[in-house]
Amino acid sequence: FKLIIYWPKSKVHAKLPCKRLIFRIRAAPCSSVHQHSHPHSIKIPGDITLGGLFPVHARGHAGVPCGEIKKEKGIHRLEAMLYALDQINSDPELLPNITLGARILDTCSRDTYALEQSLTFVQALIQKDTSDIRCSNGEQPIIRKPERVVGVIGASGSSVSIMVANVLRLFEIPQISYASTAPELSDNNRYDFFSRVVPPDSYQAQAMVDIVKALGWNYVSTLASEGNYGESGVDAFVQISREAGGLCIDQSLKIPREPKLGEFDKIIKRLMETPNARGVIIFAHEDDIKQVLEAASKSNLTGQFKFVGSDSWGAKSSPILDQEEVAEGAVTILPKRASIEGFDQYFTTRSLENNRRNIWFAEFWEDDFRCKLTRPGIKIDPEKKKCTGEERISRDSHYEQEGKVQFVIDAVYAMAHALHNMHQDLCPGATGVCDKMEPVEGRLLLSYIHSVNFNGSAGTAVLFNENGDAPGRYDIFQYQMTNTTNPGYRVIGQWTNNLRLNVEEMQWTGGSRQIPDSVCSFPCRLGERKKMVKGVPCCWHCELCDGYQFQVDEFNCEMCPFDMRPTLNRTACRPTPIIKLEWHSPWAVIPLFLAILGILATLSVIITFIRFNDTPIVRAAGRELSYVLLTGIFLIYFITFLMIAEPGTVVCAFRRLLLGLGMCITYSAMLTKTNRIYRIFEQGKKSVTPPKFISPTSQLMITFILISVQVVGVFIWFGVMPPHTIVDYEEQRPPNPELARGILKCDIADLSLICCLSYSIVLMVTCTVYAVKSRGVPETFNEAKPIGFTMYTTCIIWLAFVPIFFGTAQSTEKMFIQTTTLTVSMSLSASVSLGMLYIPKVYVIIFHPEQNMQKRKRSFKAVVQAATMSSRLSQKSISGKQNGETKIEPDRTQ
Repeated sequence: FKLIIYWPKSKVHAKLPCKRLIFRIRAAPCSSVHQHSHPHSIKIPGDITLGGLFPVHARGHAGVPCGEIKKEKGIHRLEAMLYALDQINSDPELLPNITLGARILDTCSRDTYALEQSLTFVQALIQKDTSDIRCSNGEQPIIRKPERVVGVIGASGSSVSIMVANVLRLFEIPQISYASTAPELSDNNRYDFFSRVVPPDSYQAQAMVDIVKALGWNYVSTLASEGNYGESGVDAFVQISREAGGLCIDQSLKIPREPKLGEFDKIIKRLMETPNARGVIIFAHEDDIKQVLEAASKSNLTGQFKFVGSDSWGAKSSPILDQEEVAEGAVTILPKRASIEGFDQYFTTRSLENNRRNIWFAEFWEDDFRCKLTRPGIKIDPEKKKCTGEERISRDSHYEQEGKVQFVIDAVYAMAHALHNMHQDLCPGATGVCDKMEPVEGRLLLSYIHSVNFNGSAGTAVLFNENGDAPGRYDIFQYQMTNTTNPGYRVIGQWTNNLRLNVEEMQWTGGSRQIPDSVCSFPCRLGERKKMVKGVPCCWHCELCDGYQFQVDEFNCEMCPFDMRPTLNRTACRPTPIIKLEWHSPWAVIPLFLAILGILATLSVIITFIRFNDTPIVRAAGRELSYVLLTGIFLIYFITFLMIAEPGTVVCAFRRLLLGLGMCITYSAMLTKTNRIYRIFEQGKKSVTPPKFISPTSQLMITFILISVQVVGVFIWFGVMPPHTIVDYEEQRPPNPELARGILKCDIADLSLICCLSYSIVLMVTCTVYAVKSRGVPETFNEAKPIGFTMYTTCIIWLAFVPIFFGTAQSTEKMFIQTTTLTVSMSLSASVSLGMLYIPKVYVIIFHPEQNMQKRKRSFKAVVQAATMSSRLSQKSISGKQNGETKIEPDRTQ
């Protein structure tokens, strides 16, 4: 016969054309047409029939659809539905006088197989063309109408639910899942007849993002089983983490539906390419989780990866069996649940005798007790234990209620409450199912399902939103082995729209309480800025804010103001210390020592001259100019104290005034002396008339005129630029800011200093020229030669001063070196003048007073004639030596 399926392209069936699928089925003998055999299903009779889809078996291999039995996800959940039906049918308040039946199928954890099985649910809705079917006697066969399934409980895996939902919606059969969490199923346009009592993975993904952030991780990898559950879960996690920010995905790997040999080893190897991403977010089936853990253990990577598992891992023991050390520290998530005591009592009392309605229970019994049942025609392996039937669950085998049992019960109760409310509205006061519920309209039942609100088996509210999703309520577990009396999963937090995580209760590999790192880059230290890696917002390089920069924020450094330097941790700026040349500084000790000695010597000479003011030596030295010259020498020594004193307006003013004045006074007096001598003897060569302006008064006038030029220049400088202090932060600003100092000094630039001394240098050079010209004058009659030696030595000192002074312009000790060089050079030049001109005279005055006696005065003419004769004799003596003759000069010491 033909089965004709009308497949609508849209929910609006009346307006859009339908696809017509026709299945031709071979006719069976009339005697057996009415019999319907379901070797892979459980049939529970009732007034209203519910469908059930459970992964009783795992996926098969090598073309076999079904594999080994799944005790927890399969049998526990299936028995939970049977338990719920028993409770509802025995409840006089819920669906009174109406019995719920069931048709329960095995999906074998495979979506294509589940789709094939789910066609059983729609048989009653398929239009069957029996016109061409006849019995052997020519009569039409009597075909028993299959029971109508009004709603389906299931499926478990999201990929299975999606495949089945696409068929059930065509026939408007509502579906309530107890374990499918793929976000895709929240699409009310595509899966409008799908509901679930577990929250979607979008909530789960949000909870997992919150967990990762609470652990301080920002760089993780994701691992998903190929299919809707794994891929959509990871997609939701990636999307939420991208929107939240601060979390980067290193790698997103997929586990194939049919993994090849060595596939999991390759996955572990890929994860190890970035060992910093220790956190692995895993949305995978429990079989895949187990093989991932096995591959990590095989690669000796126990403790390397820290897994954050979805509800498919939850608190199950099967994924971590024999791999507990690798799984230690794994954080898993599971919709908030409670252990249902009534189910425990029910399930632990099940036996082969009282549970014949479960066609797979015998297979479960063999696997749970590791024995073999006797079957007709099948020999038992003598090496295997024979089942006696007296075994008891929990007593003779390990039993722990599977995590989704609560949700299976809630799903069945949600369907029952919807039918109960529908019956009250459509059949008020009626006993049993009334005509208005024959048949049950699927779209109307769906509206009642979305309206239910009751306390479920765990005492929490069961309700649905407009997309058929349950609210997000999760328990957060961690698998712990050490420091616990009973190793296993421990509840460490909850998530209900926001995270509550007890971090102090967490422990990791080896019992450590320290949260392991899973970051691309560790936080930069204080004073370091982040230089982001392009395209990877969680990865960066740390660069020190070098030089005089400080850290403005985590990404930027800026220069400190010119008068500040960064703190030690470079998070702010602090004032640069201000220094000056201290009296106890090594740079000041030597100049001060020389200056003090010079001042004492100068004062000694002045006192000696004043004491012997009228003696011939003092008078011959030119008393008036000598006192002026000694005053200049004293000021040269004294300026050392001003150069070392703490700068201030008064000190800076006196520095400007006296810096060049002492030298100006000294060399003005010397220039006047040498000029006087030179003019006297040049005039004596021409006539006996003395030159003008050679009297002491004239000499003083000339000296003060020369000095006044310096004084006027300084006062003009005062008017143009009044003296003041500055703090120079550039002079002592080395690469290391810890050595930076601001130098308090007078506002006298190097060029201004040279200009201040330039006039004195001109006087000194001019004096040197006259000294050279006067070198032929006999030493018996003048001071020309001592002055000449003084000027030659002074020039050498100042020629050495210039390269030292300007050669240290780039040194961090510039101010100290230049100040020391200047003061020492001035003290040396003053000492040369004092030593050459006056120390010999003082020596004679004090130690040879007999030479300091009054002699007969000679006229200017006599002096000139004697000097001329002495000059000629000297020239002849030199000429005679050149001709090889030696002449004896007369003794003129008398």
